[in-house]
Amino acid sequence: MNVNQQPHMASPYGPSQPGYQGYPQAPYGGQHMAGGYPGQYPPYNGPTSAYQPGAPVPGYSPYASFPSKAHATNLVSDPSSSSPLDLGSMCAPPTSGAPPVSAPQAYGQYGGGQALNGPPPSAAPSQRPPVSQPYTPAPMNLSTPQSSYSQPFAGPPTSMQQMTNQMAGMQVGPGPPAGAAPGYAMPPNSQPPVSGAYTSTASHPSFPPTSTAAPHPAAGDGVPPGPPQSYYGGPPHAREPFPTSSAPPPAFSTASATPPAAAAPAPPVSQAYPGGPPHAQPQPPPQQQQQQQQQQQLPPFSAAGPTPPQQTPFSGAPPAAPHPASQHLYGGPPPAQGAPQQQQQAGFPRPSPPTSQPSSATAAATTNSGFPGGPPQSSHPYPGVTMPQQQHSPFHSAQQLSGPLPPPPAAAGFPPQGSAPGMQGPPLQHPSMSGPPMSQANHVAPGSTQPGMPPPMGPATGGMPGPPTQPGMQGYPPQQNGAFGQMRAPQPGYPGPYPGQHPGQHPGQQNFGAPPPQAPASAPPAQKRLDPDSIPSPIQVIEDDRVNKSTEPFTTGVRGQAPPLVTTNFQVKDQGNASPRFVRCTAYNVPCTSDMAKQSQVPLAAIIKPLATLPPDETPPYLVDHGESGPIRCNRCKAYMCPYMQFIEGGRRFQCGFCSCVTEVPPHYFQHLDHTGKRVDCYDRPELSMGSYEFLATVDYCKNNKLPQPPAFIFLIDVSYNAVRSGMVGIVCQELKTLLDYLPRENPDVPSAVRVGFVTYNKVLHFYNVKASLAQPQMMVVSDVADMFVPLLDGFLVNVNESRVVIESLLDQIPEMFADTRETETVFGPVIQAGLEALKAADCAGKLFVFHTSLPIAEAPGKLKNREDKKQVGTDKEKALFQPQVSFYSNLAKECVAQGCCVDLFLFPNQYVDVATLGVVPISTGGSIYKYTYFQAQSDQERFLHDLRRDVQKPMGFDAVMRVRTSTGIRATDFFGSFYMSNTTDVELAGLDCDKTITVEFRHDDKLSEDTGALMQCAVLYTSCCGQRRLRVHNMAVNCCAQLADLYRNCETDTIINFFAKYAYRSVLNSPTKNVRDILVNQCAQILACYRKNCASPSSAGQLILPECMKLLPVYLNCVLKSDVLHPAADTSLDDRAYLRQLLSCMDASESHVFFYPRLLPLHKMDTESDALPLAIRDSEERLSKGGLYLLETGLNLFLWVGASAQQELLQNVFGTPAFGQIDPNMTCLPELDNPFSKKLRDIISAFRAERSRYMKLMVVKQDDKLELIFKHFLVEDKNNSGGASYVDFLCHMHKEIRQLLS
Repeated sequence: MNVNQQPHMASPYGPSQPGYQGYPQAPYGGQHMAGGYPGQYPPYNGPTSAYQPGAPVPGYSPYASFPSKAHATNLVSDPSSSSPLDLGSMCAPPTSGAPPVSAPQAYGQYGGGQALNGPPPSAAPSQRPPVSQPYTPAPMNLSTPQSSYSQPFAGPPTSMQQMTNQMAGMQVGPGPPAGAAPGYAMPPNSQPPVSGAYTSTASHPSFPPTSTAAPHPAAGDGVPPGPPQSYYGGPPHAREPFPTSSAPPPAFSTASATPPAAAAPAPPVSQAYPGGPPHAQPQPPPQQQQQQQQQQQLPPFSAAGPTPPQQTPFSGAPPAAPHPASQHLYGGPPPAQGAPQQQQQAGFPRPSPPTSQPSSATAAATTNSGFPGGPPQSSHPYPGVTMPQQQHSPFHSAQQLSGPLPPPPAAAGFPPQGSAPGMQGPPLQHPSMSGPPMSQANHVAPGSTQPGMPPPMGPATGGMPGPPTQPGMQGYPPQQNGAFGQMRAPQPGYPGPYPGQHPGQHPGQQNFGAPPPQAPASAPPAQKRLDPDSIPSPIQVIEDDRVNKSTEPFTTGVRGQAPPLVTTNFQVKDQGNASPRFVRCTAYNVPCTSDMAKQSQVPLAAIIKPLATLPPDETPPYLVDHGESGPIRCNRCKAYMCPYMQFIEGGRRFQCGFCSCVTEVPPHYFQHLDHTGKRVDCYDRPELSMGSYEFLATVDYCKNNKLPQPPAFIFLIDVSYNAVRSGMVGIVCQELKTLLDYLPRENPDVPSAVRVGFVTYNKVLHFYNVKASLAQPQMMVVSDVADMFVPLLDGFLVNVNESRVVIESLLDQIPEMFADTRETETVFGPVIQAGLEALKAADCAGKLFVFHTSLPIAEAPGKLKNREDKKQVGTDKEKALFQPQVSFYSNLAKECVAQGCCVDLFLFPNQYVDVATLGVVPISTGGSIYKYTYFQAQSDQERFLHDLRRDVQKPMGFDAVMRVRTSTGIRATDFFGSFYMSNTTDVELAGLDCDKTITVEFRHDDKLSEDTGALMQCAVLYTSCCGQRRLRVHNMAVNCCAQLADLYRNCETDTIINFFAKYAYRSVLNSPTKNVRDILVNQCAQILACYRKNCASPSSAGQLILPECMKLLPVYLNCVLKSDVLHPAADTSLDDRAYLRQLLSCMDASESHVFFYPRLLPLHKMDTESDALPLAIRDSEERLSKGGLYLLETGLNLFLWVGASAQQELLQNVFGTPAFGQIDPNMTCLPELDNPFSKKLRDIISAFRAERSRYMKLMVVKQDDKLELIFKHFLVEDKNNSGGASYVDFLCHMHKEIRQLLS
């Protein structure tokens, strides 16, 4: 997404649309409400870097809750390595607490209505609770209900009608479930589970709960009461009623559970809860009293509600005011009914929830109740809803527990004396807590089950539509402050008590026997919304992996071992399998049979980056020279010698690991075996002990059986009017004078062997003779572009050092020669033909650097017409826009590949240039496309020159052929990337550089064995930049499994997403984008449904259970679905989409990760003393603080977002001015100021740029500035303005899809 600026804002990839140049439109420009934000923002209180305890912030104000179709959620814990989220049943129950926000909405992207995620309606300002709390392992009693009203110390209003309605028809199931093996939960049973007090040993809640019903800010909060305003102060839009949703309320759990306490006599009530005495429990109905006589000895727990009735739309709540975040990324006027974005009243960022990897030891020893406090009972507090007798709770205990049952809720949905069903209070004071008790209304578990819903399993990951908790339920661990830190003290400004407390009563105090507070009968039930803090957080998963896996080197000797994530810095030690920098697989445990692979739908693929550059602390692959005989190979399948070959008969023969054929060892290669059957020289030979190495190829591996010439670089420069006027011609010529000293070479001390040539063109071509013996360069013009030829042989391709004087003279003259040109038309096809003919004449491979500005409309082969038609976007005809207009370029590409002619295209368009057609030759030859829309010398020169320098200097191979061999049972069936294939097995690349990946999909053609595993060998034959023919070999062995659970335990989500995106981006050539999106959603749902059905512990259908290693699959998949290629904004140009589609086809997993889920750093939290980066935050607008400074990295751009209330000292340190208004939004580089903050920030930006294959231009985005619309497009967890769903909504939609598949 190349964001280039013009006087008005250019799109990050392309031209702005007409009529969007001053941004005057209401509600996004000019008409901001006074004040913008309600009140002054306190500083951001998100995840703290370096695990510091989070201190309370004075004046902190709670969030507004968002109208969305998502209801509250319940967390469950699944020891079988999953991350279940309890998404409740399909209906949303009423709950006590805040007034309603809206009825459930249908999921926006998937039809049935528009899901609204915006500020709460002014009529019913129900609000969201504060950030998540610090985590301590001690289980707490969280049964206190919570208030969602702003009275400082008073309970919520209670209506008698509600009590009566909800008590009618309450049913409780009869008894606990049977025991099951550790790690698996029990099957459904008609008896409700019972559980005792749990100890805090090794409990790892993956998603601690946060509350979803929220209080108003108390007076004196610093935030004035009243209806929340739009995040940036825009006026609200027209209102519309909300449709009802049938989306299921999800509930999450992850794979970690809490071990049960040893069986012991029941402690007194006050000790049964590790967090303190329980709250007063309501009386049990008759069924439970019978059980109480049979079951003794265990502390009470609470009853949970089963499935609630469908909630009808609540027409009294007006919709939220949408706000500018949902504006189109690249310009375009705001829609009449903008899609509202998630936001909160005070605009506070909320820290990401902690998660943790399940420990196998813990999982084995634990019960399956993810609730540290024990499984709740099923009850049925809804009138008119009939529950099947066999409906079981989502809580399963792995052991039979007995003890007295607790009394039932007094009135479902209503606070009884000390606790309310459907609400959870704060943990009570306990010695094991590392801080004061929480006083915020932050602990209503999103996972707390609402009356009438299946109860949760384990730590809640709230926020999704879902069940409330039972009275007296215990055991939610307190939230962490962001990701890490100590318990926080009560924060000023929070409404103190929970429902049922008296004024002046501390939330941690008991309220035994007190009557419920009186309240007006008008308080309607509020719908809970899934709290984004309680669903799987990418930031938390990335951070956990970094902490756990960056310290030890990753050794590749263990077969089937999944590597650290692409976001983790780690060292690799090659011990027989290729480094993950060269090869990453989607699964490191492959199903043994094709049936199992079809059932799981997990794609089996590898992303191969054959010439990847390694960090300085890792050794590049060794070069092995076997002399004239060449590399040792299997006689049958031609696999190269590798660690998987088994030597037999004393070392005289070897058996191939791929096809099992036995081959004689050549005499010169013979070596004796040791007592284990290994050759004694095994560790002296890279091909016997390493996963990656190179062979020097013999003449048999060369074209026409003769050794190749060194390659050549030809620079072809457009000198039409647009190219000269933009300054591109002058910049290229000036840069080439120095760049030619940096042509690629093997040895830095030896001059490069690469020869160079120069051509300029507009409607005709100009060739230059720069022979060393000439005093001045000579120009030859070829005007017959229909039959292209090269007018000179000697003097066109020259050695730089020999012809330096003539070359520099030419580069000085070219800008002057064409300075006054009036020629606007250009050709393109003949330009590539010219370069190809020159390479043919020199009999060498090489690379063409084409600098081009406009659609080639001049009469010549490959002439194009403007076919940009926005009316076809979103229709069945759209696919034609991604296909080339003419077949000329496909045929030309084939000729280029045969000669080893790679083409790199640098585009400088001011309008449509048909990237889909111009890109055919670069993409088919292993080349690259760089696009600088609205190129301006001042602001884009730096980015263009960095890209050009890197492109010229980077290591690459020419005239390459790649083949992937596999062991019996699987075969490579499909390939993705920039290459050409003339048959089904050979991937042909005219050029292959260090950034290019080839993605290979595998299919079964036979059964695999668990003993031998599956083997893959990728061999690439290429010509190095010094003219040497080489073979680079990468080997990879993975495990095979007969159990689906093993497959799901060893997957790599980043690689799966990379594969899905490439598959989808290729599919748009043949299918409408809507069909492509539906296919992706369906496959993802099948993957998760298969896991749920075959691997997860039995649990209620109301839970969304995710495999631990795939818990981020939904959030990342949603980012792919919302991307510009599959779901464009109205103003995203066709060229941008074609460019991104081709760009992604060669990305590796680390590049696609940041491309789909950008990295967002809160710079105001940066510690200038340490080298560590501030902990990243999640990509959502509600994480931004008005007083903050944030850096967003997308892989193609860097955005520096400046909050309107940022401290003067911060602005002075970064921009050299203390005033927000004086910051220049057009700056593309930061001033070099002499202070530690400025220096560290500039170092971070440089480090980010060094990690990426393309230079990322810096854009400064001031809050409320027009550029902010582009910035917000990359906040991918939010709903976007082109209809892309928010993460929360998409998770609900996925759950619905999974339930449909399971039913």
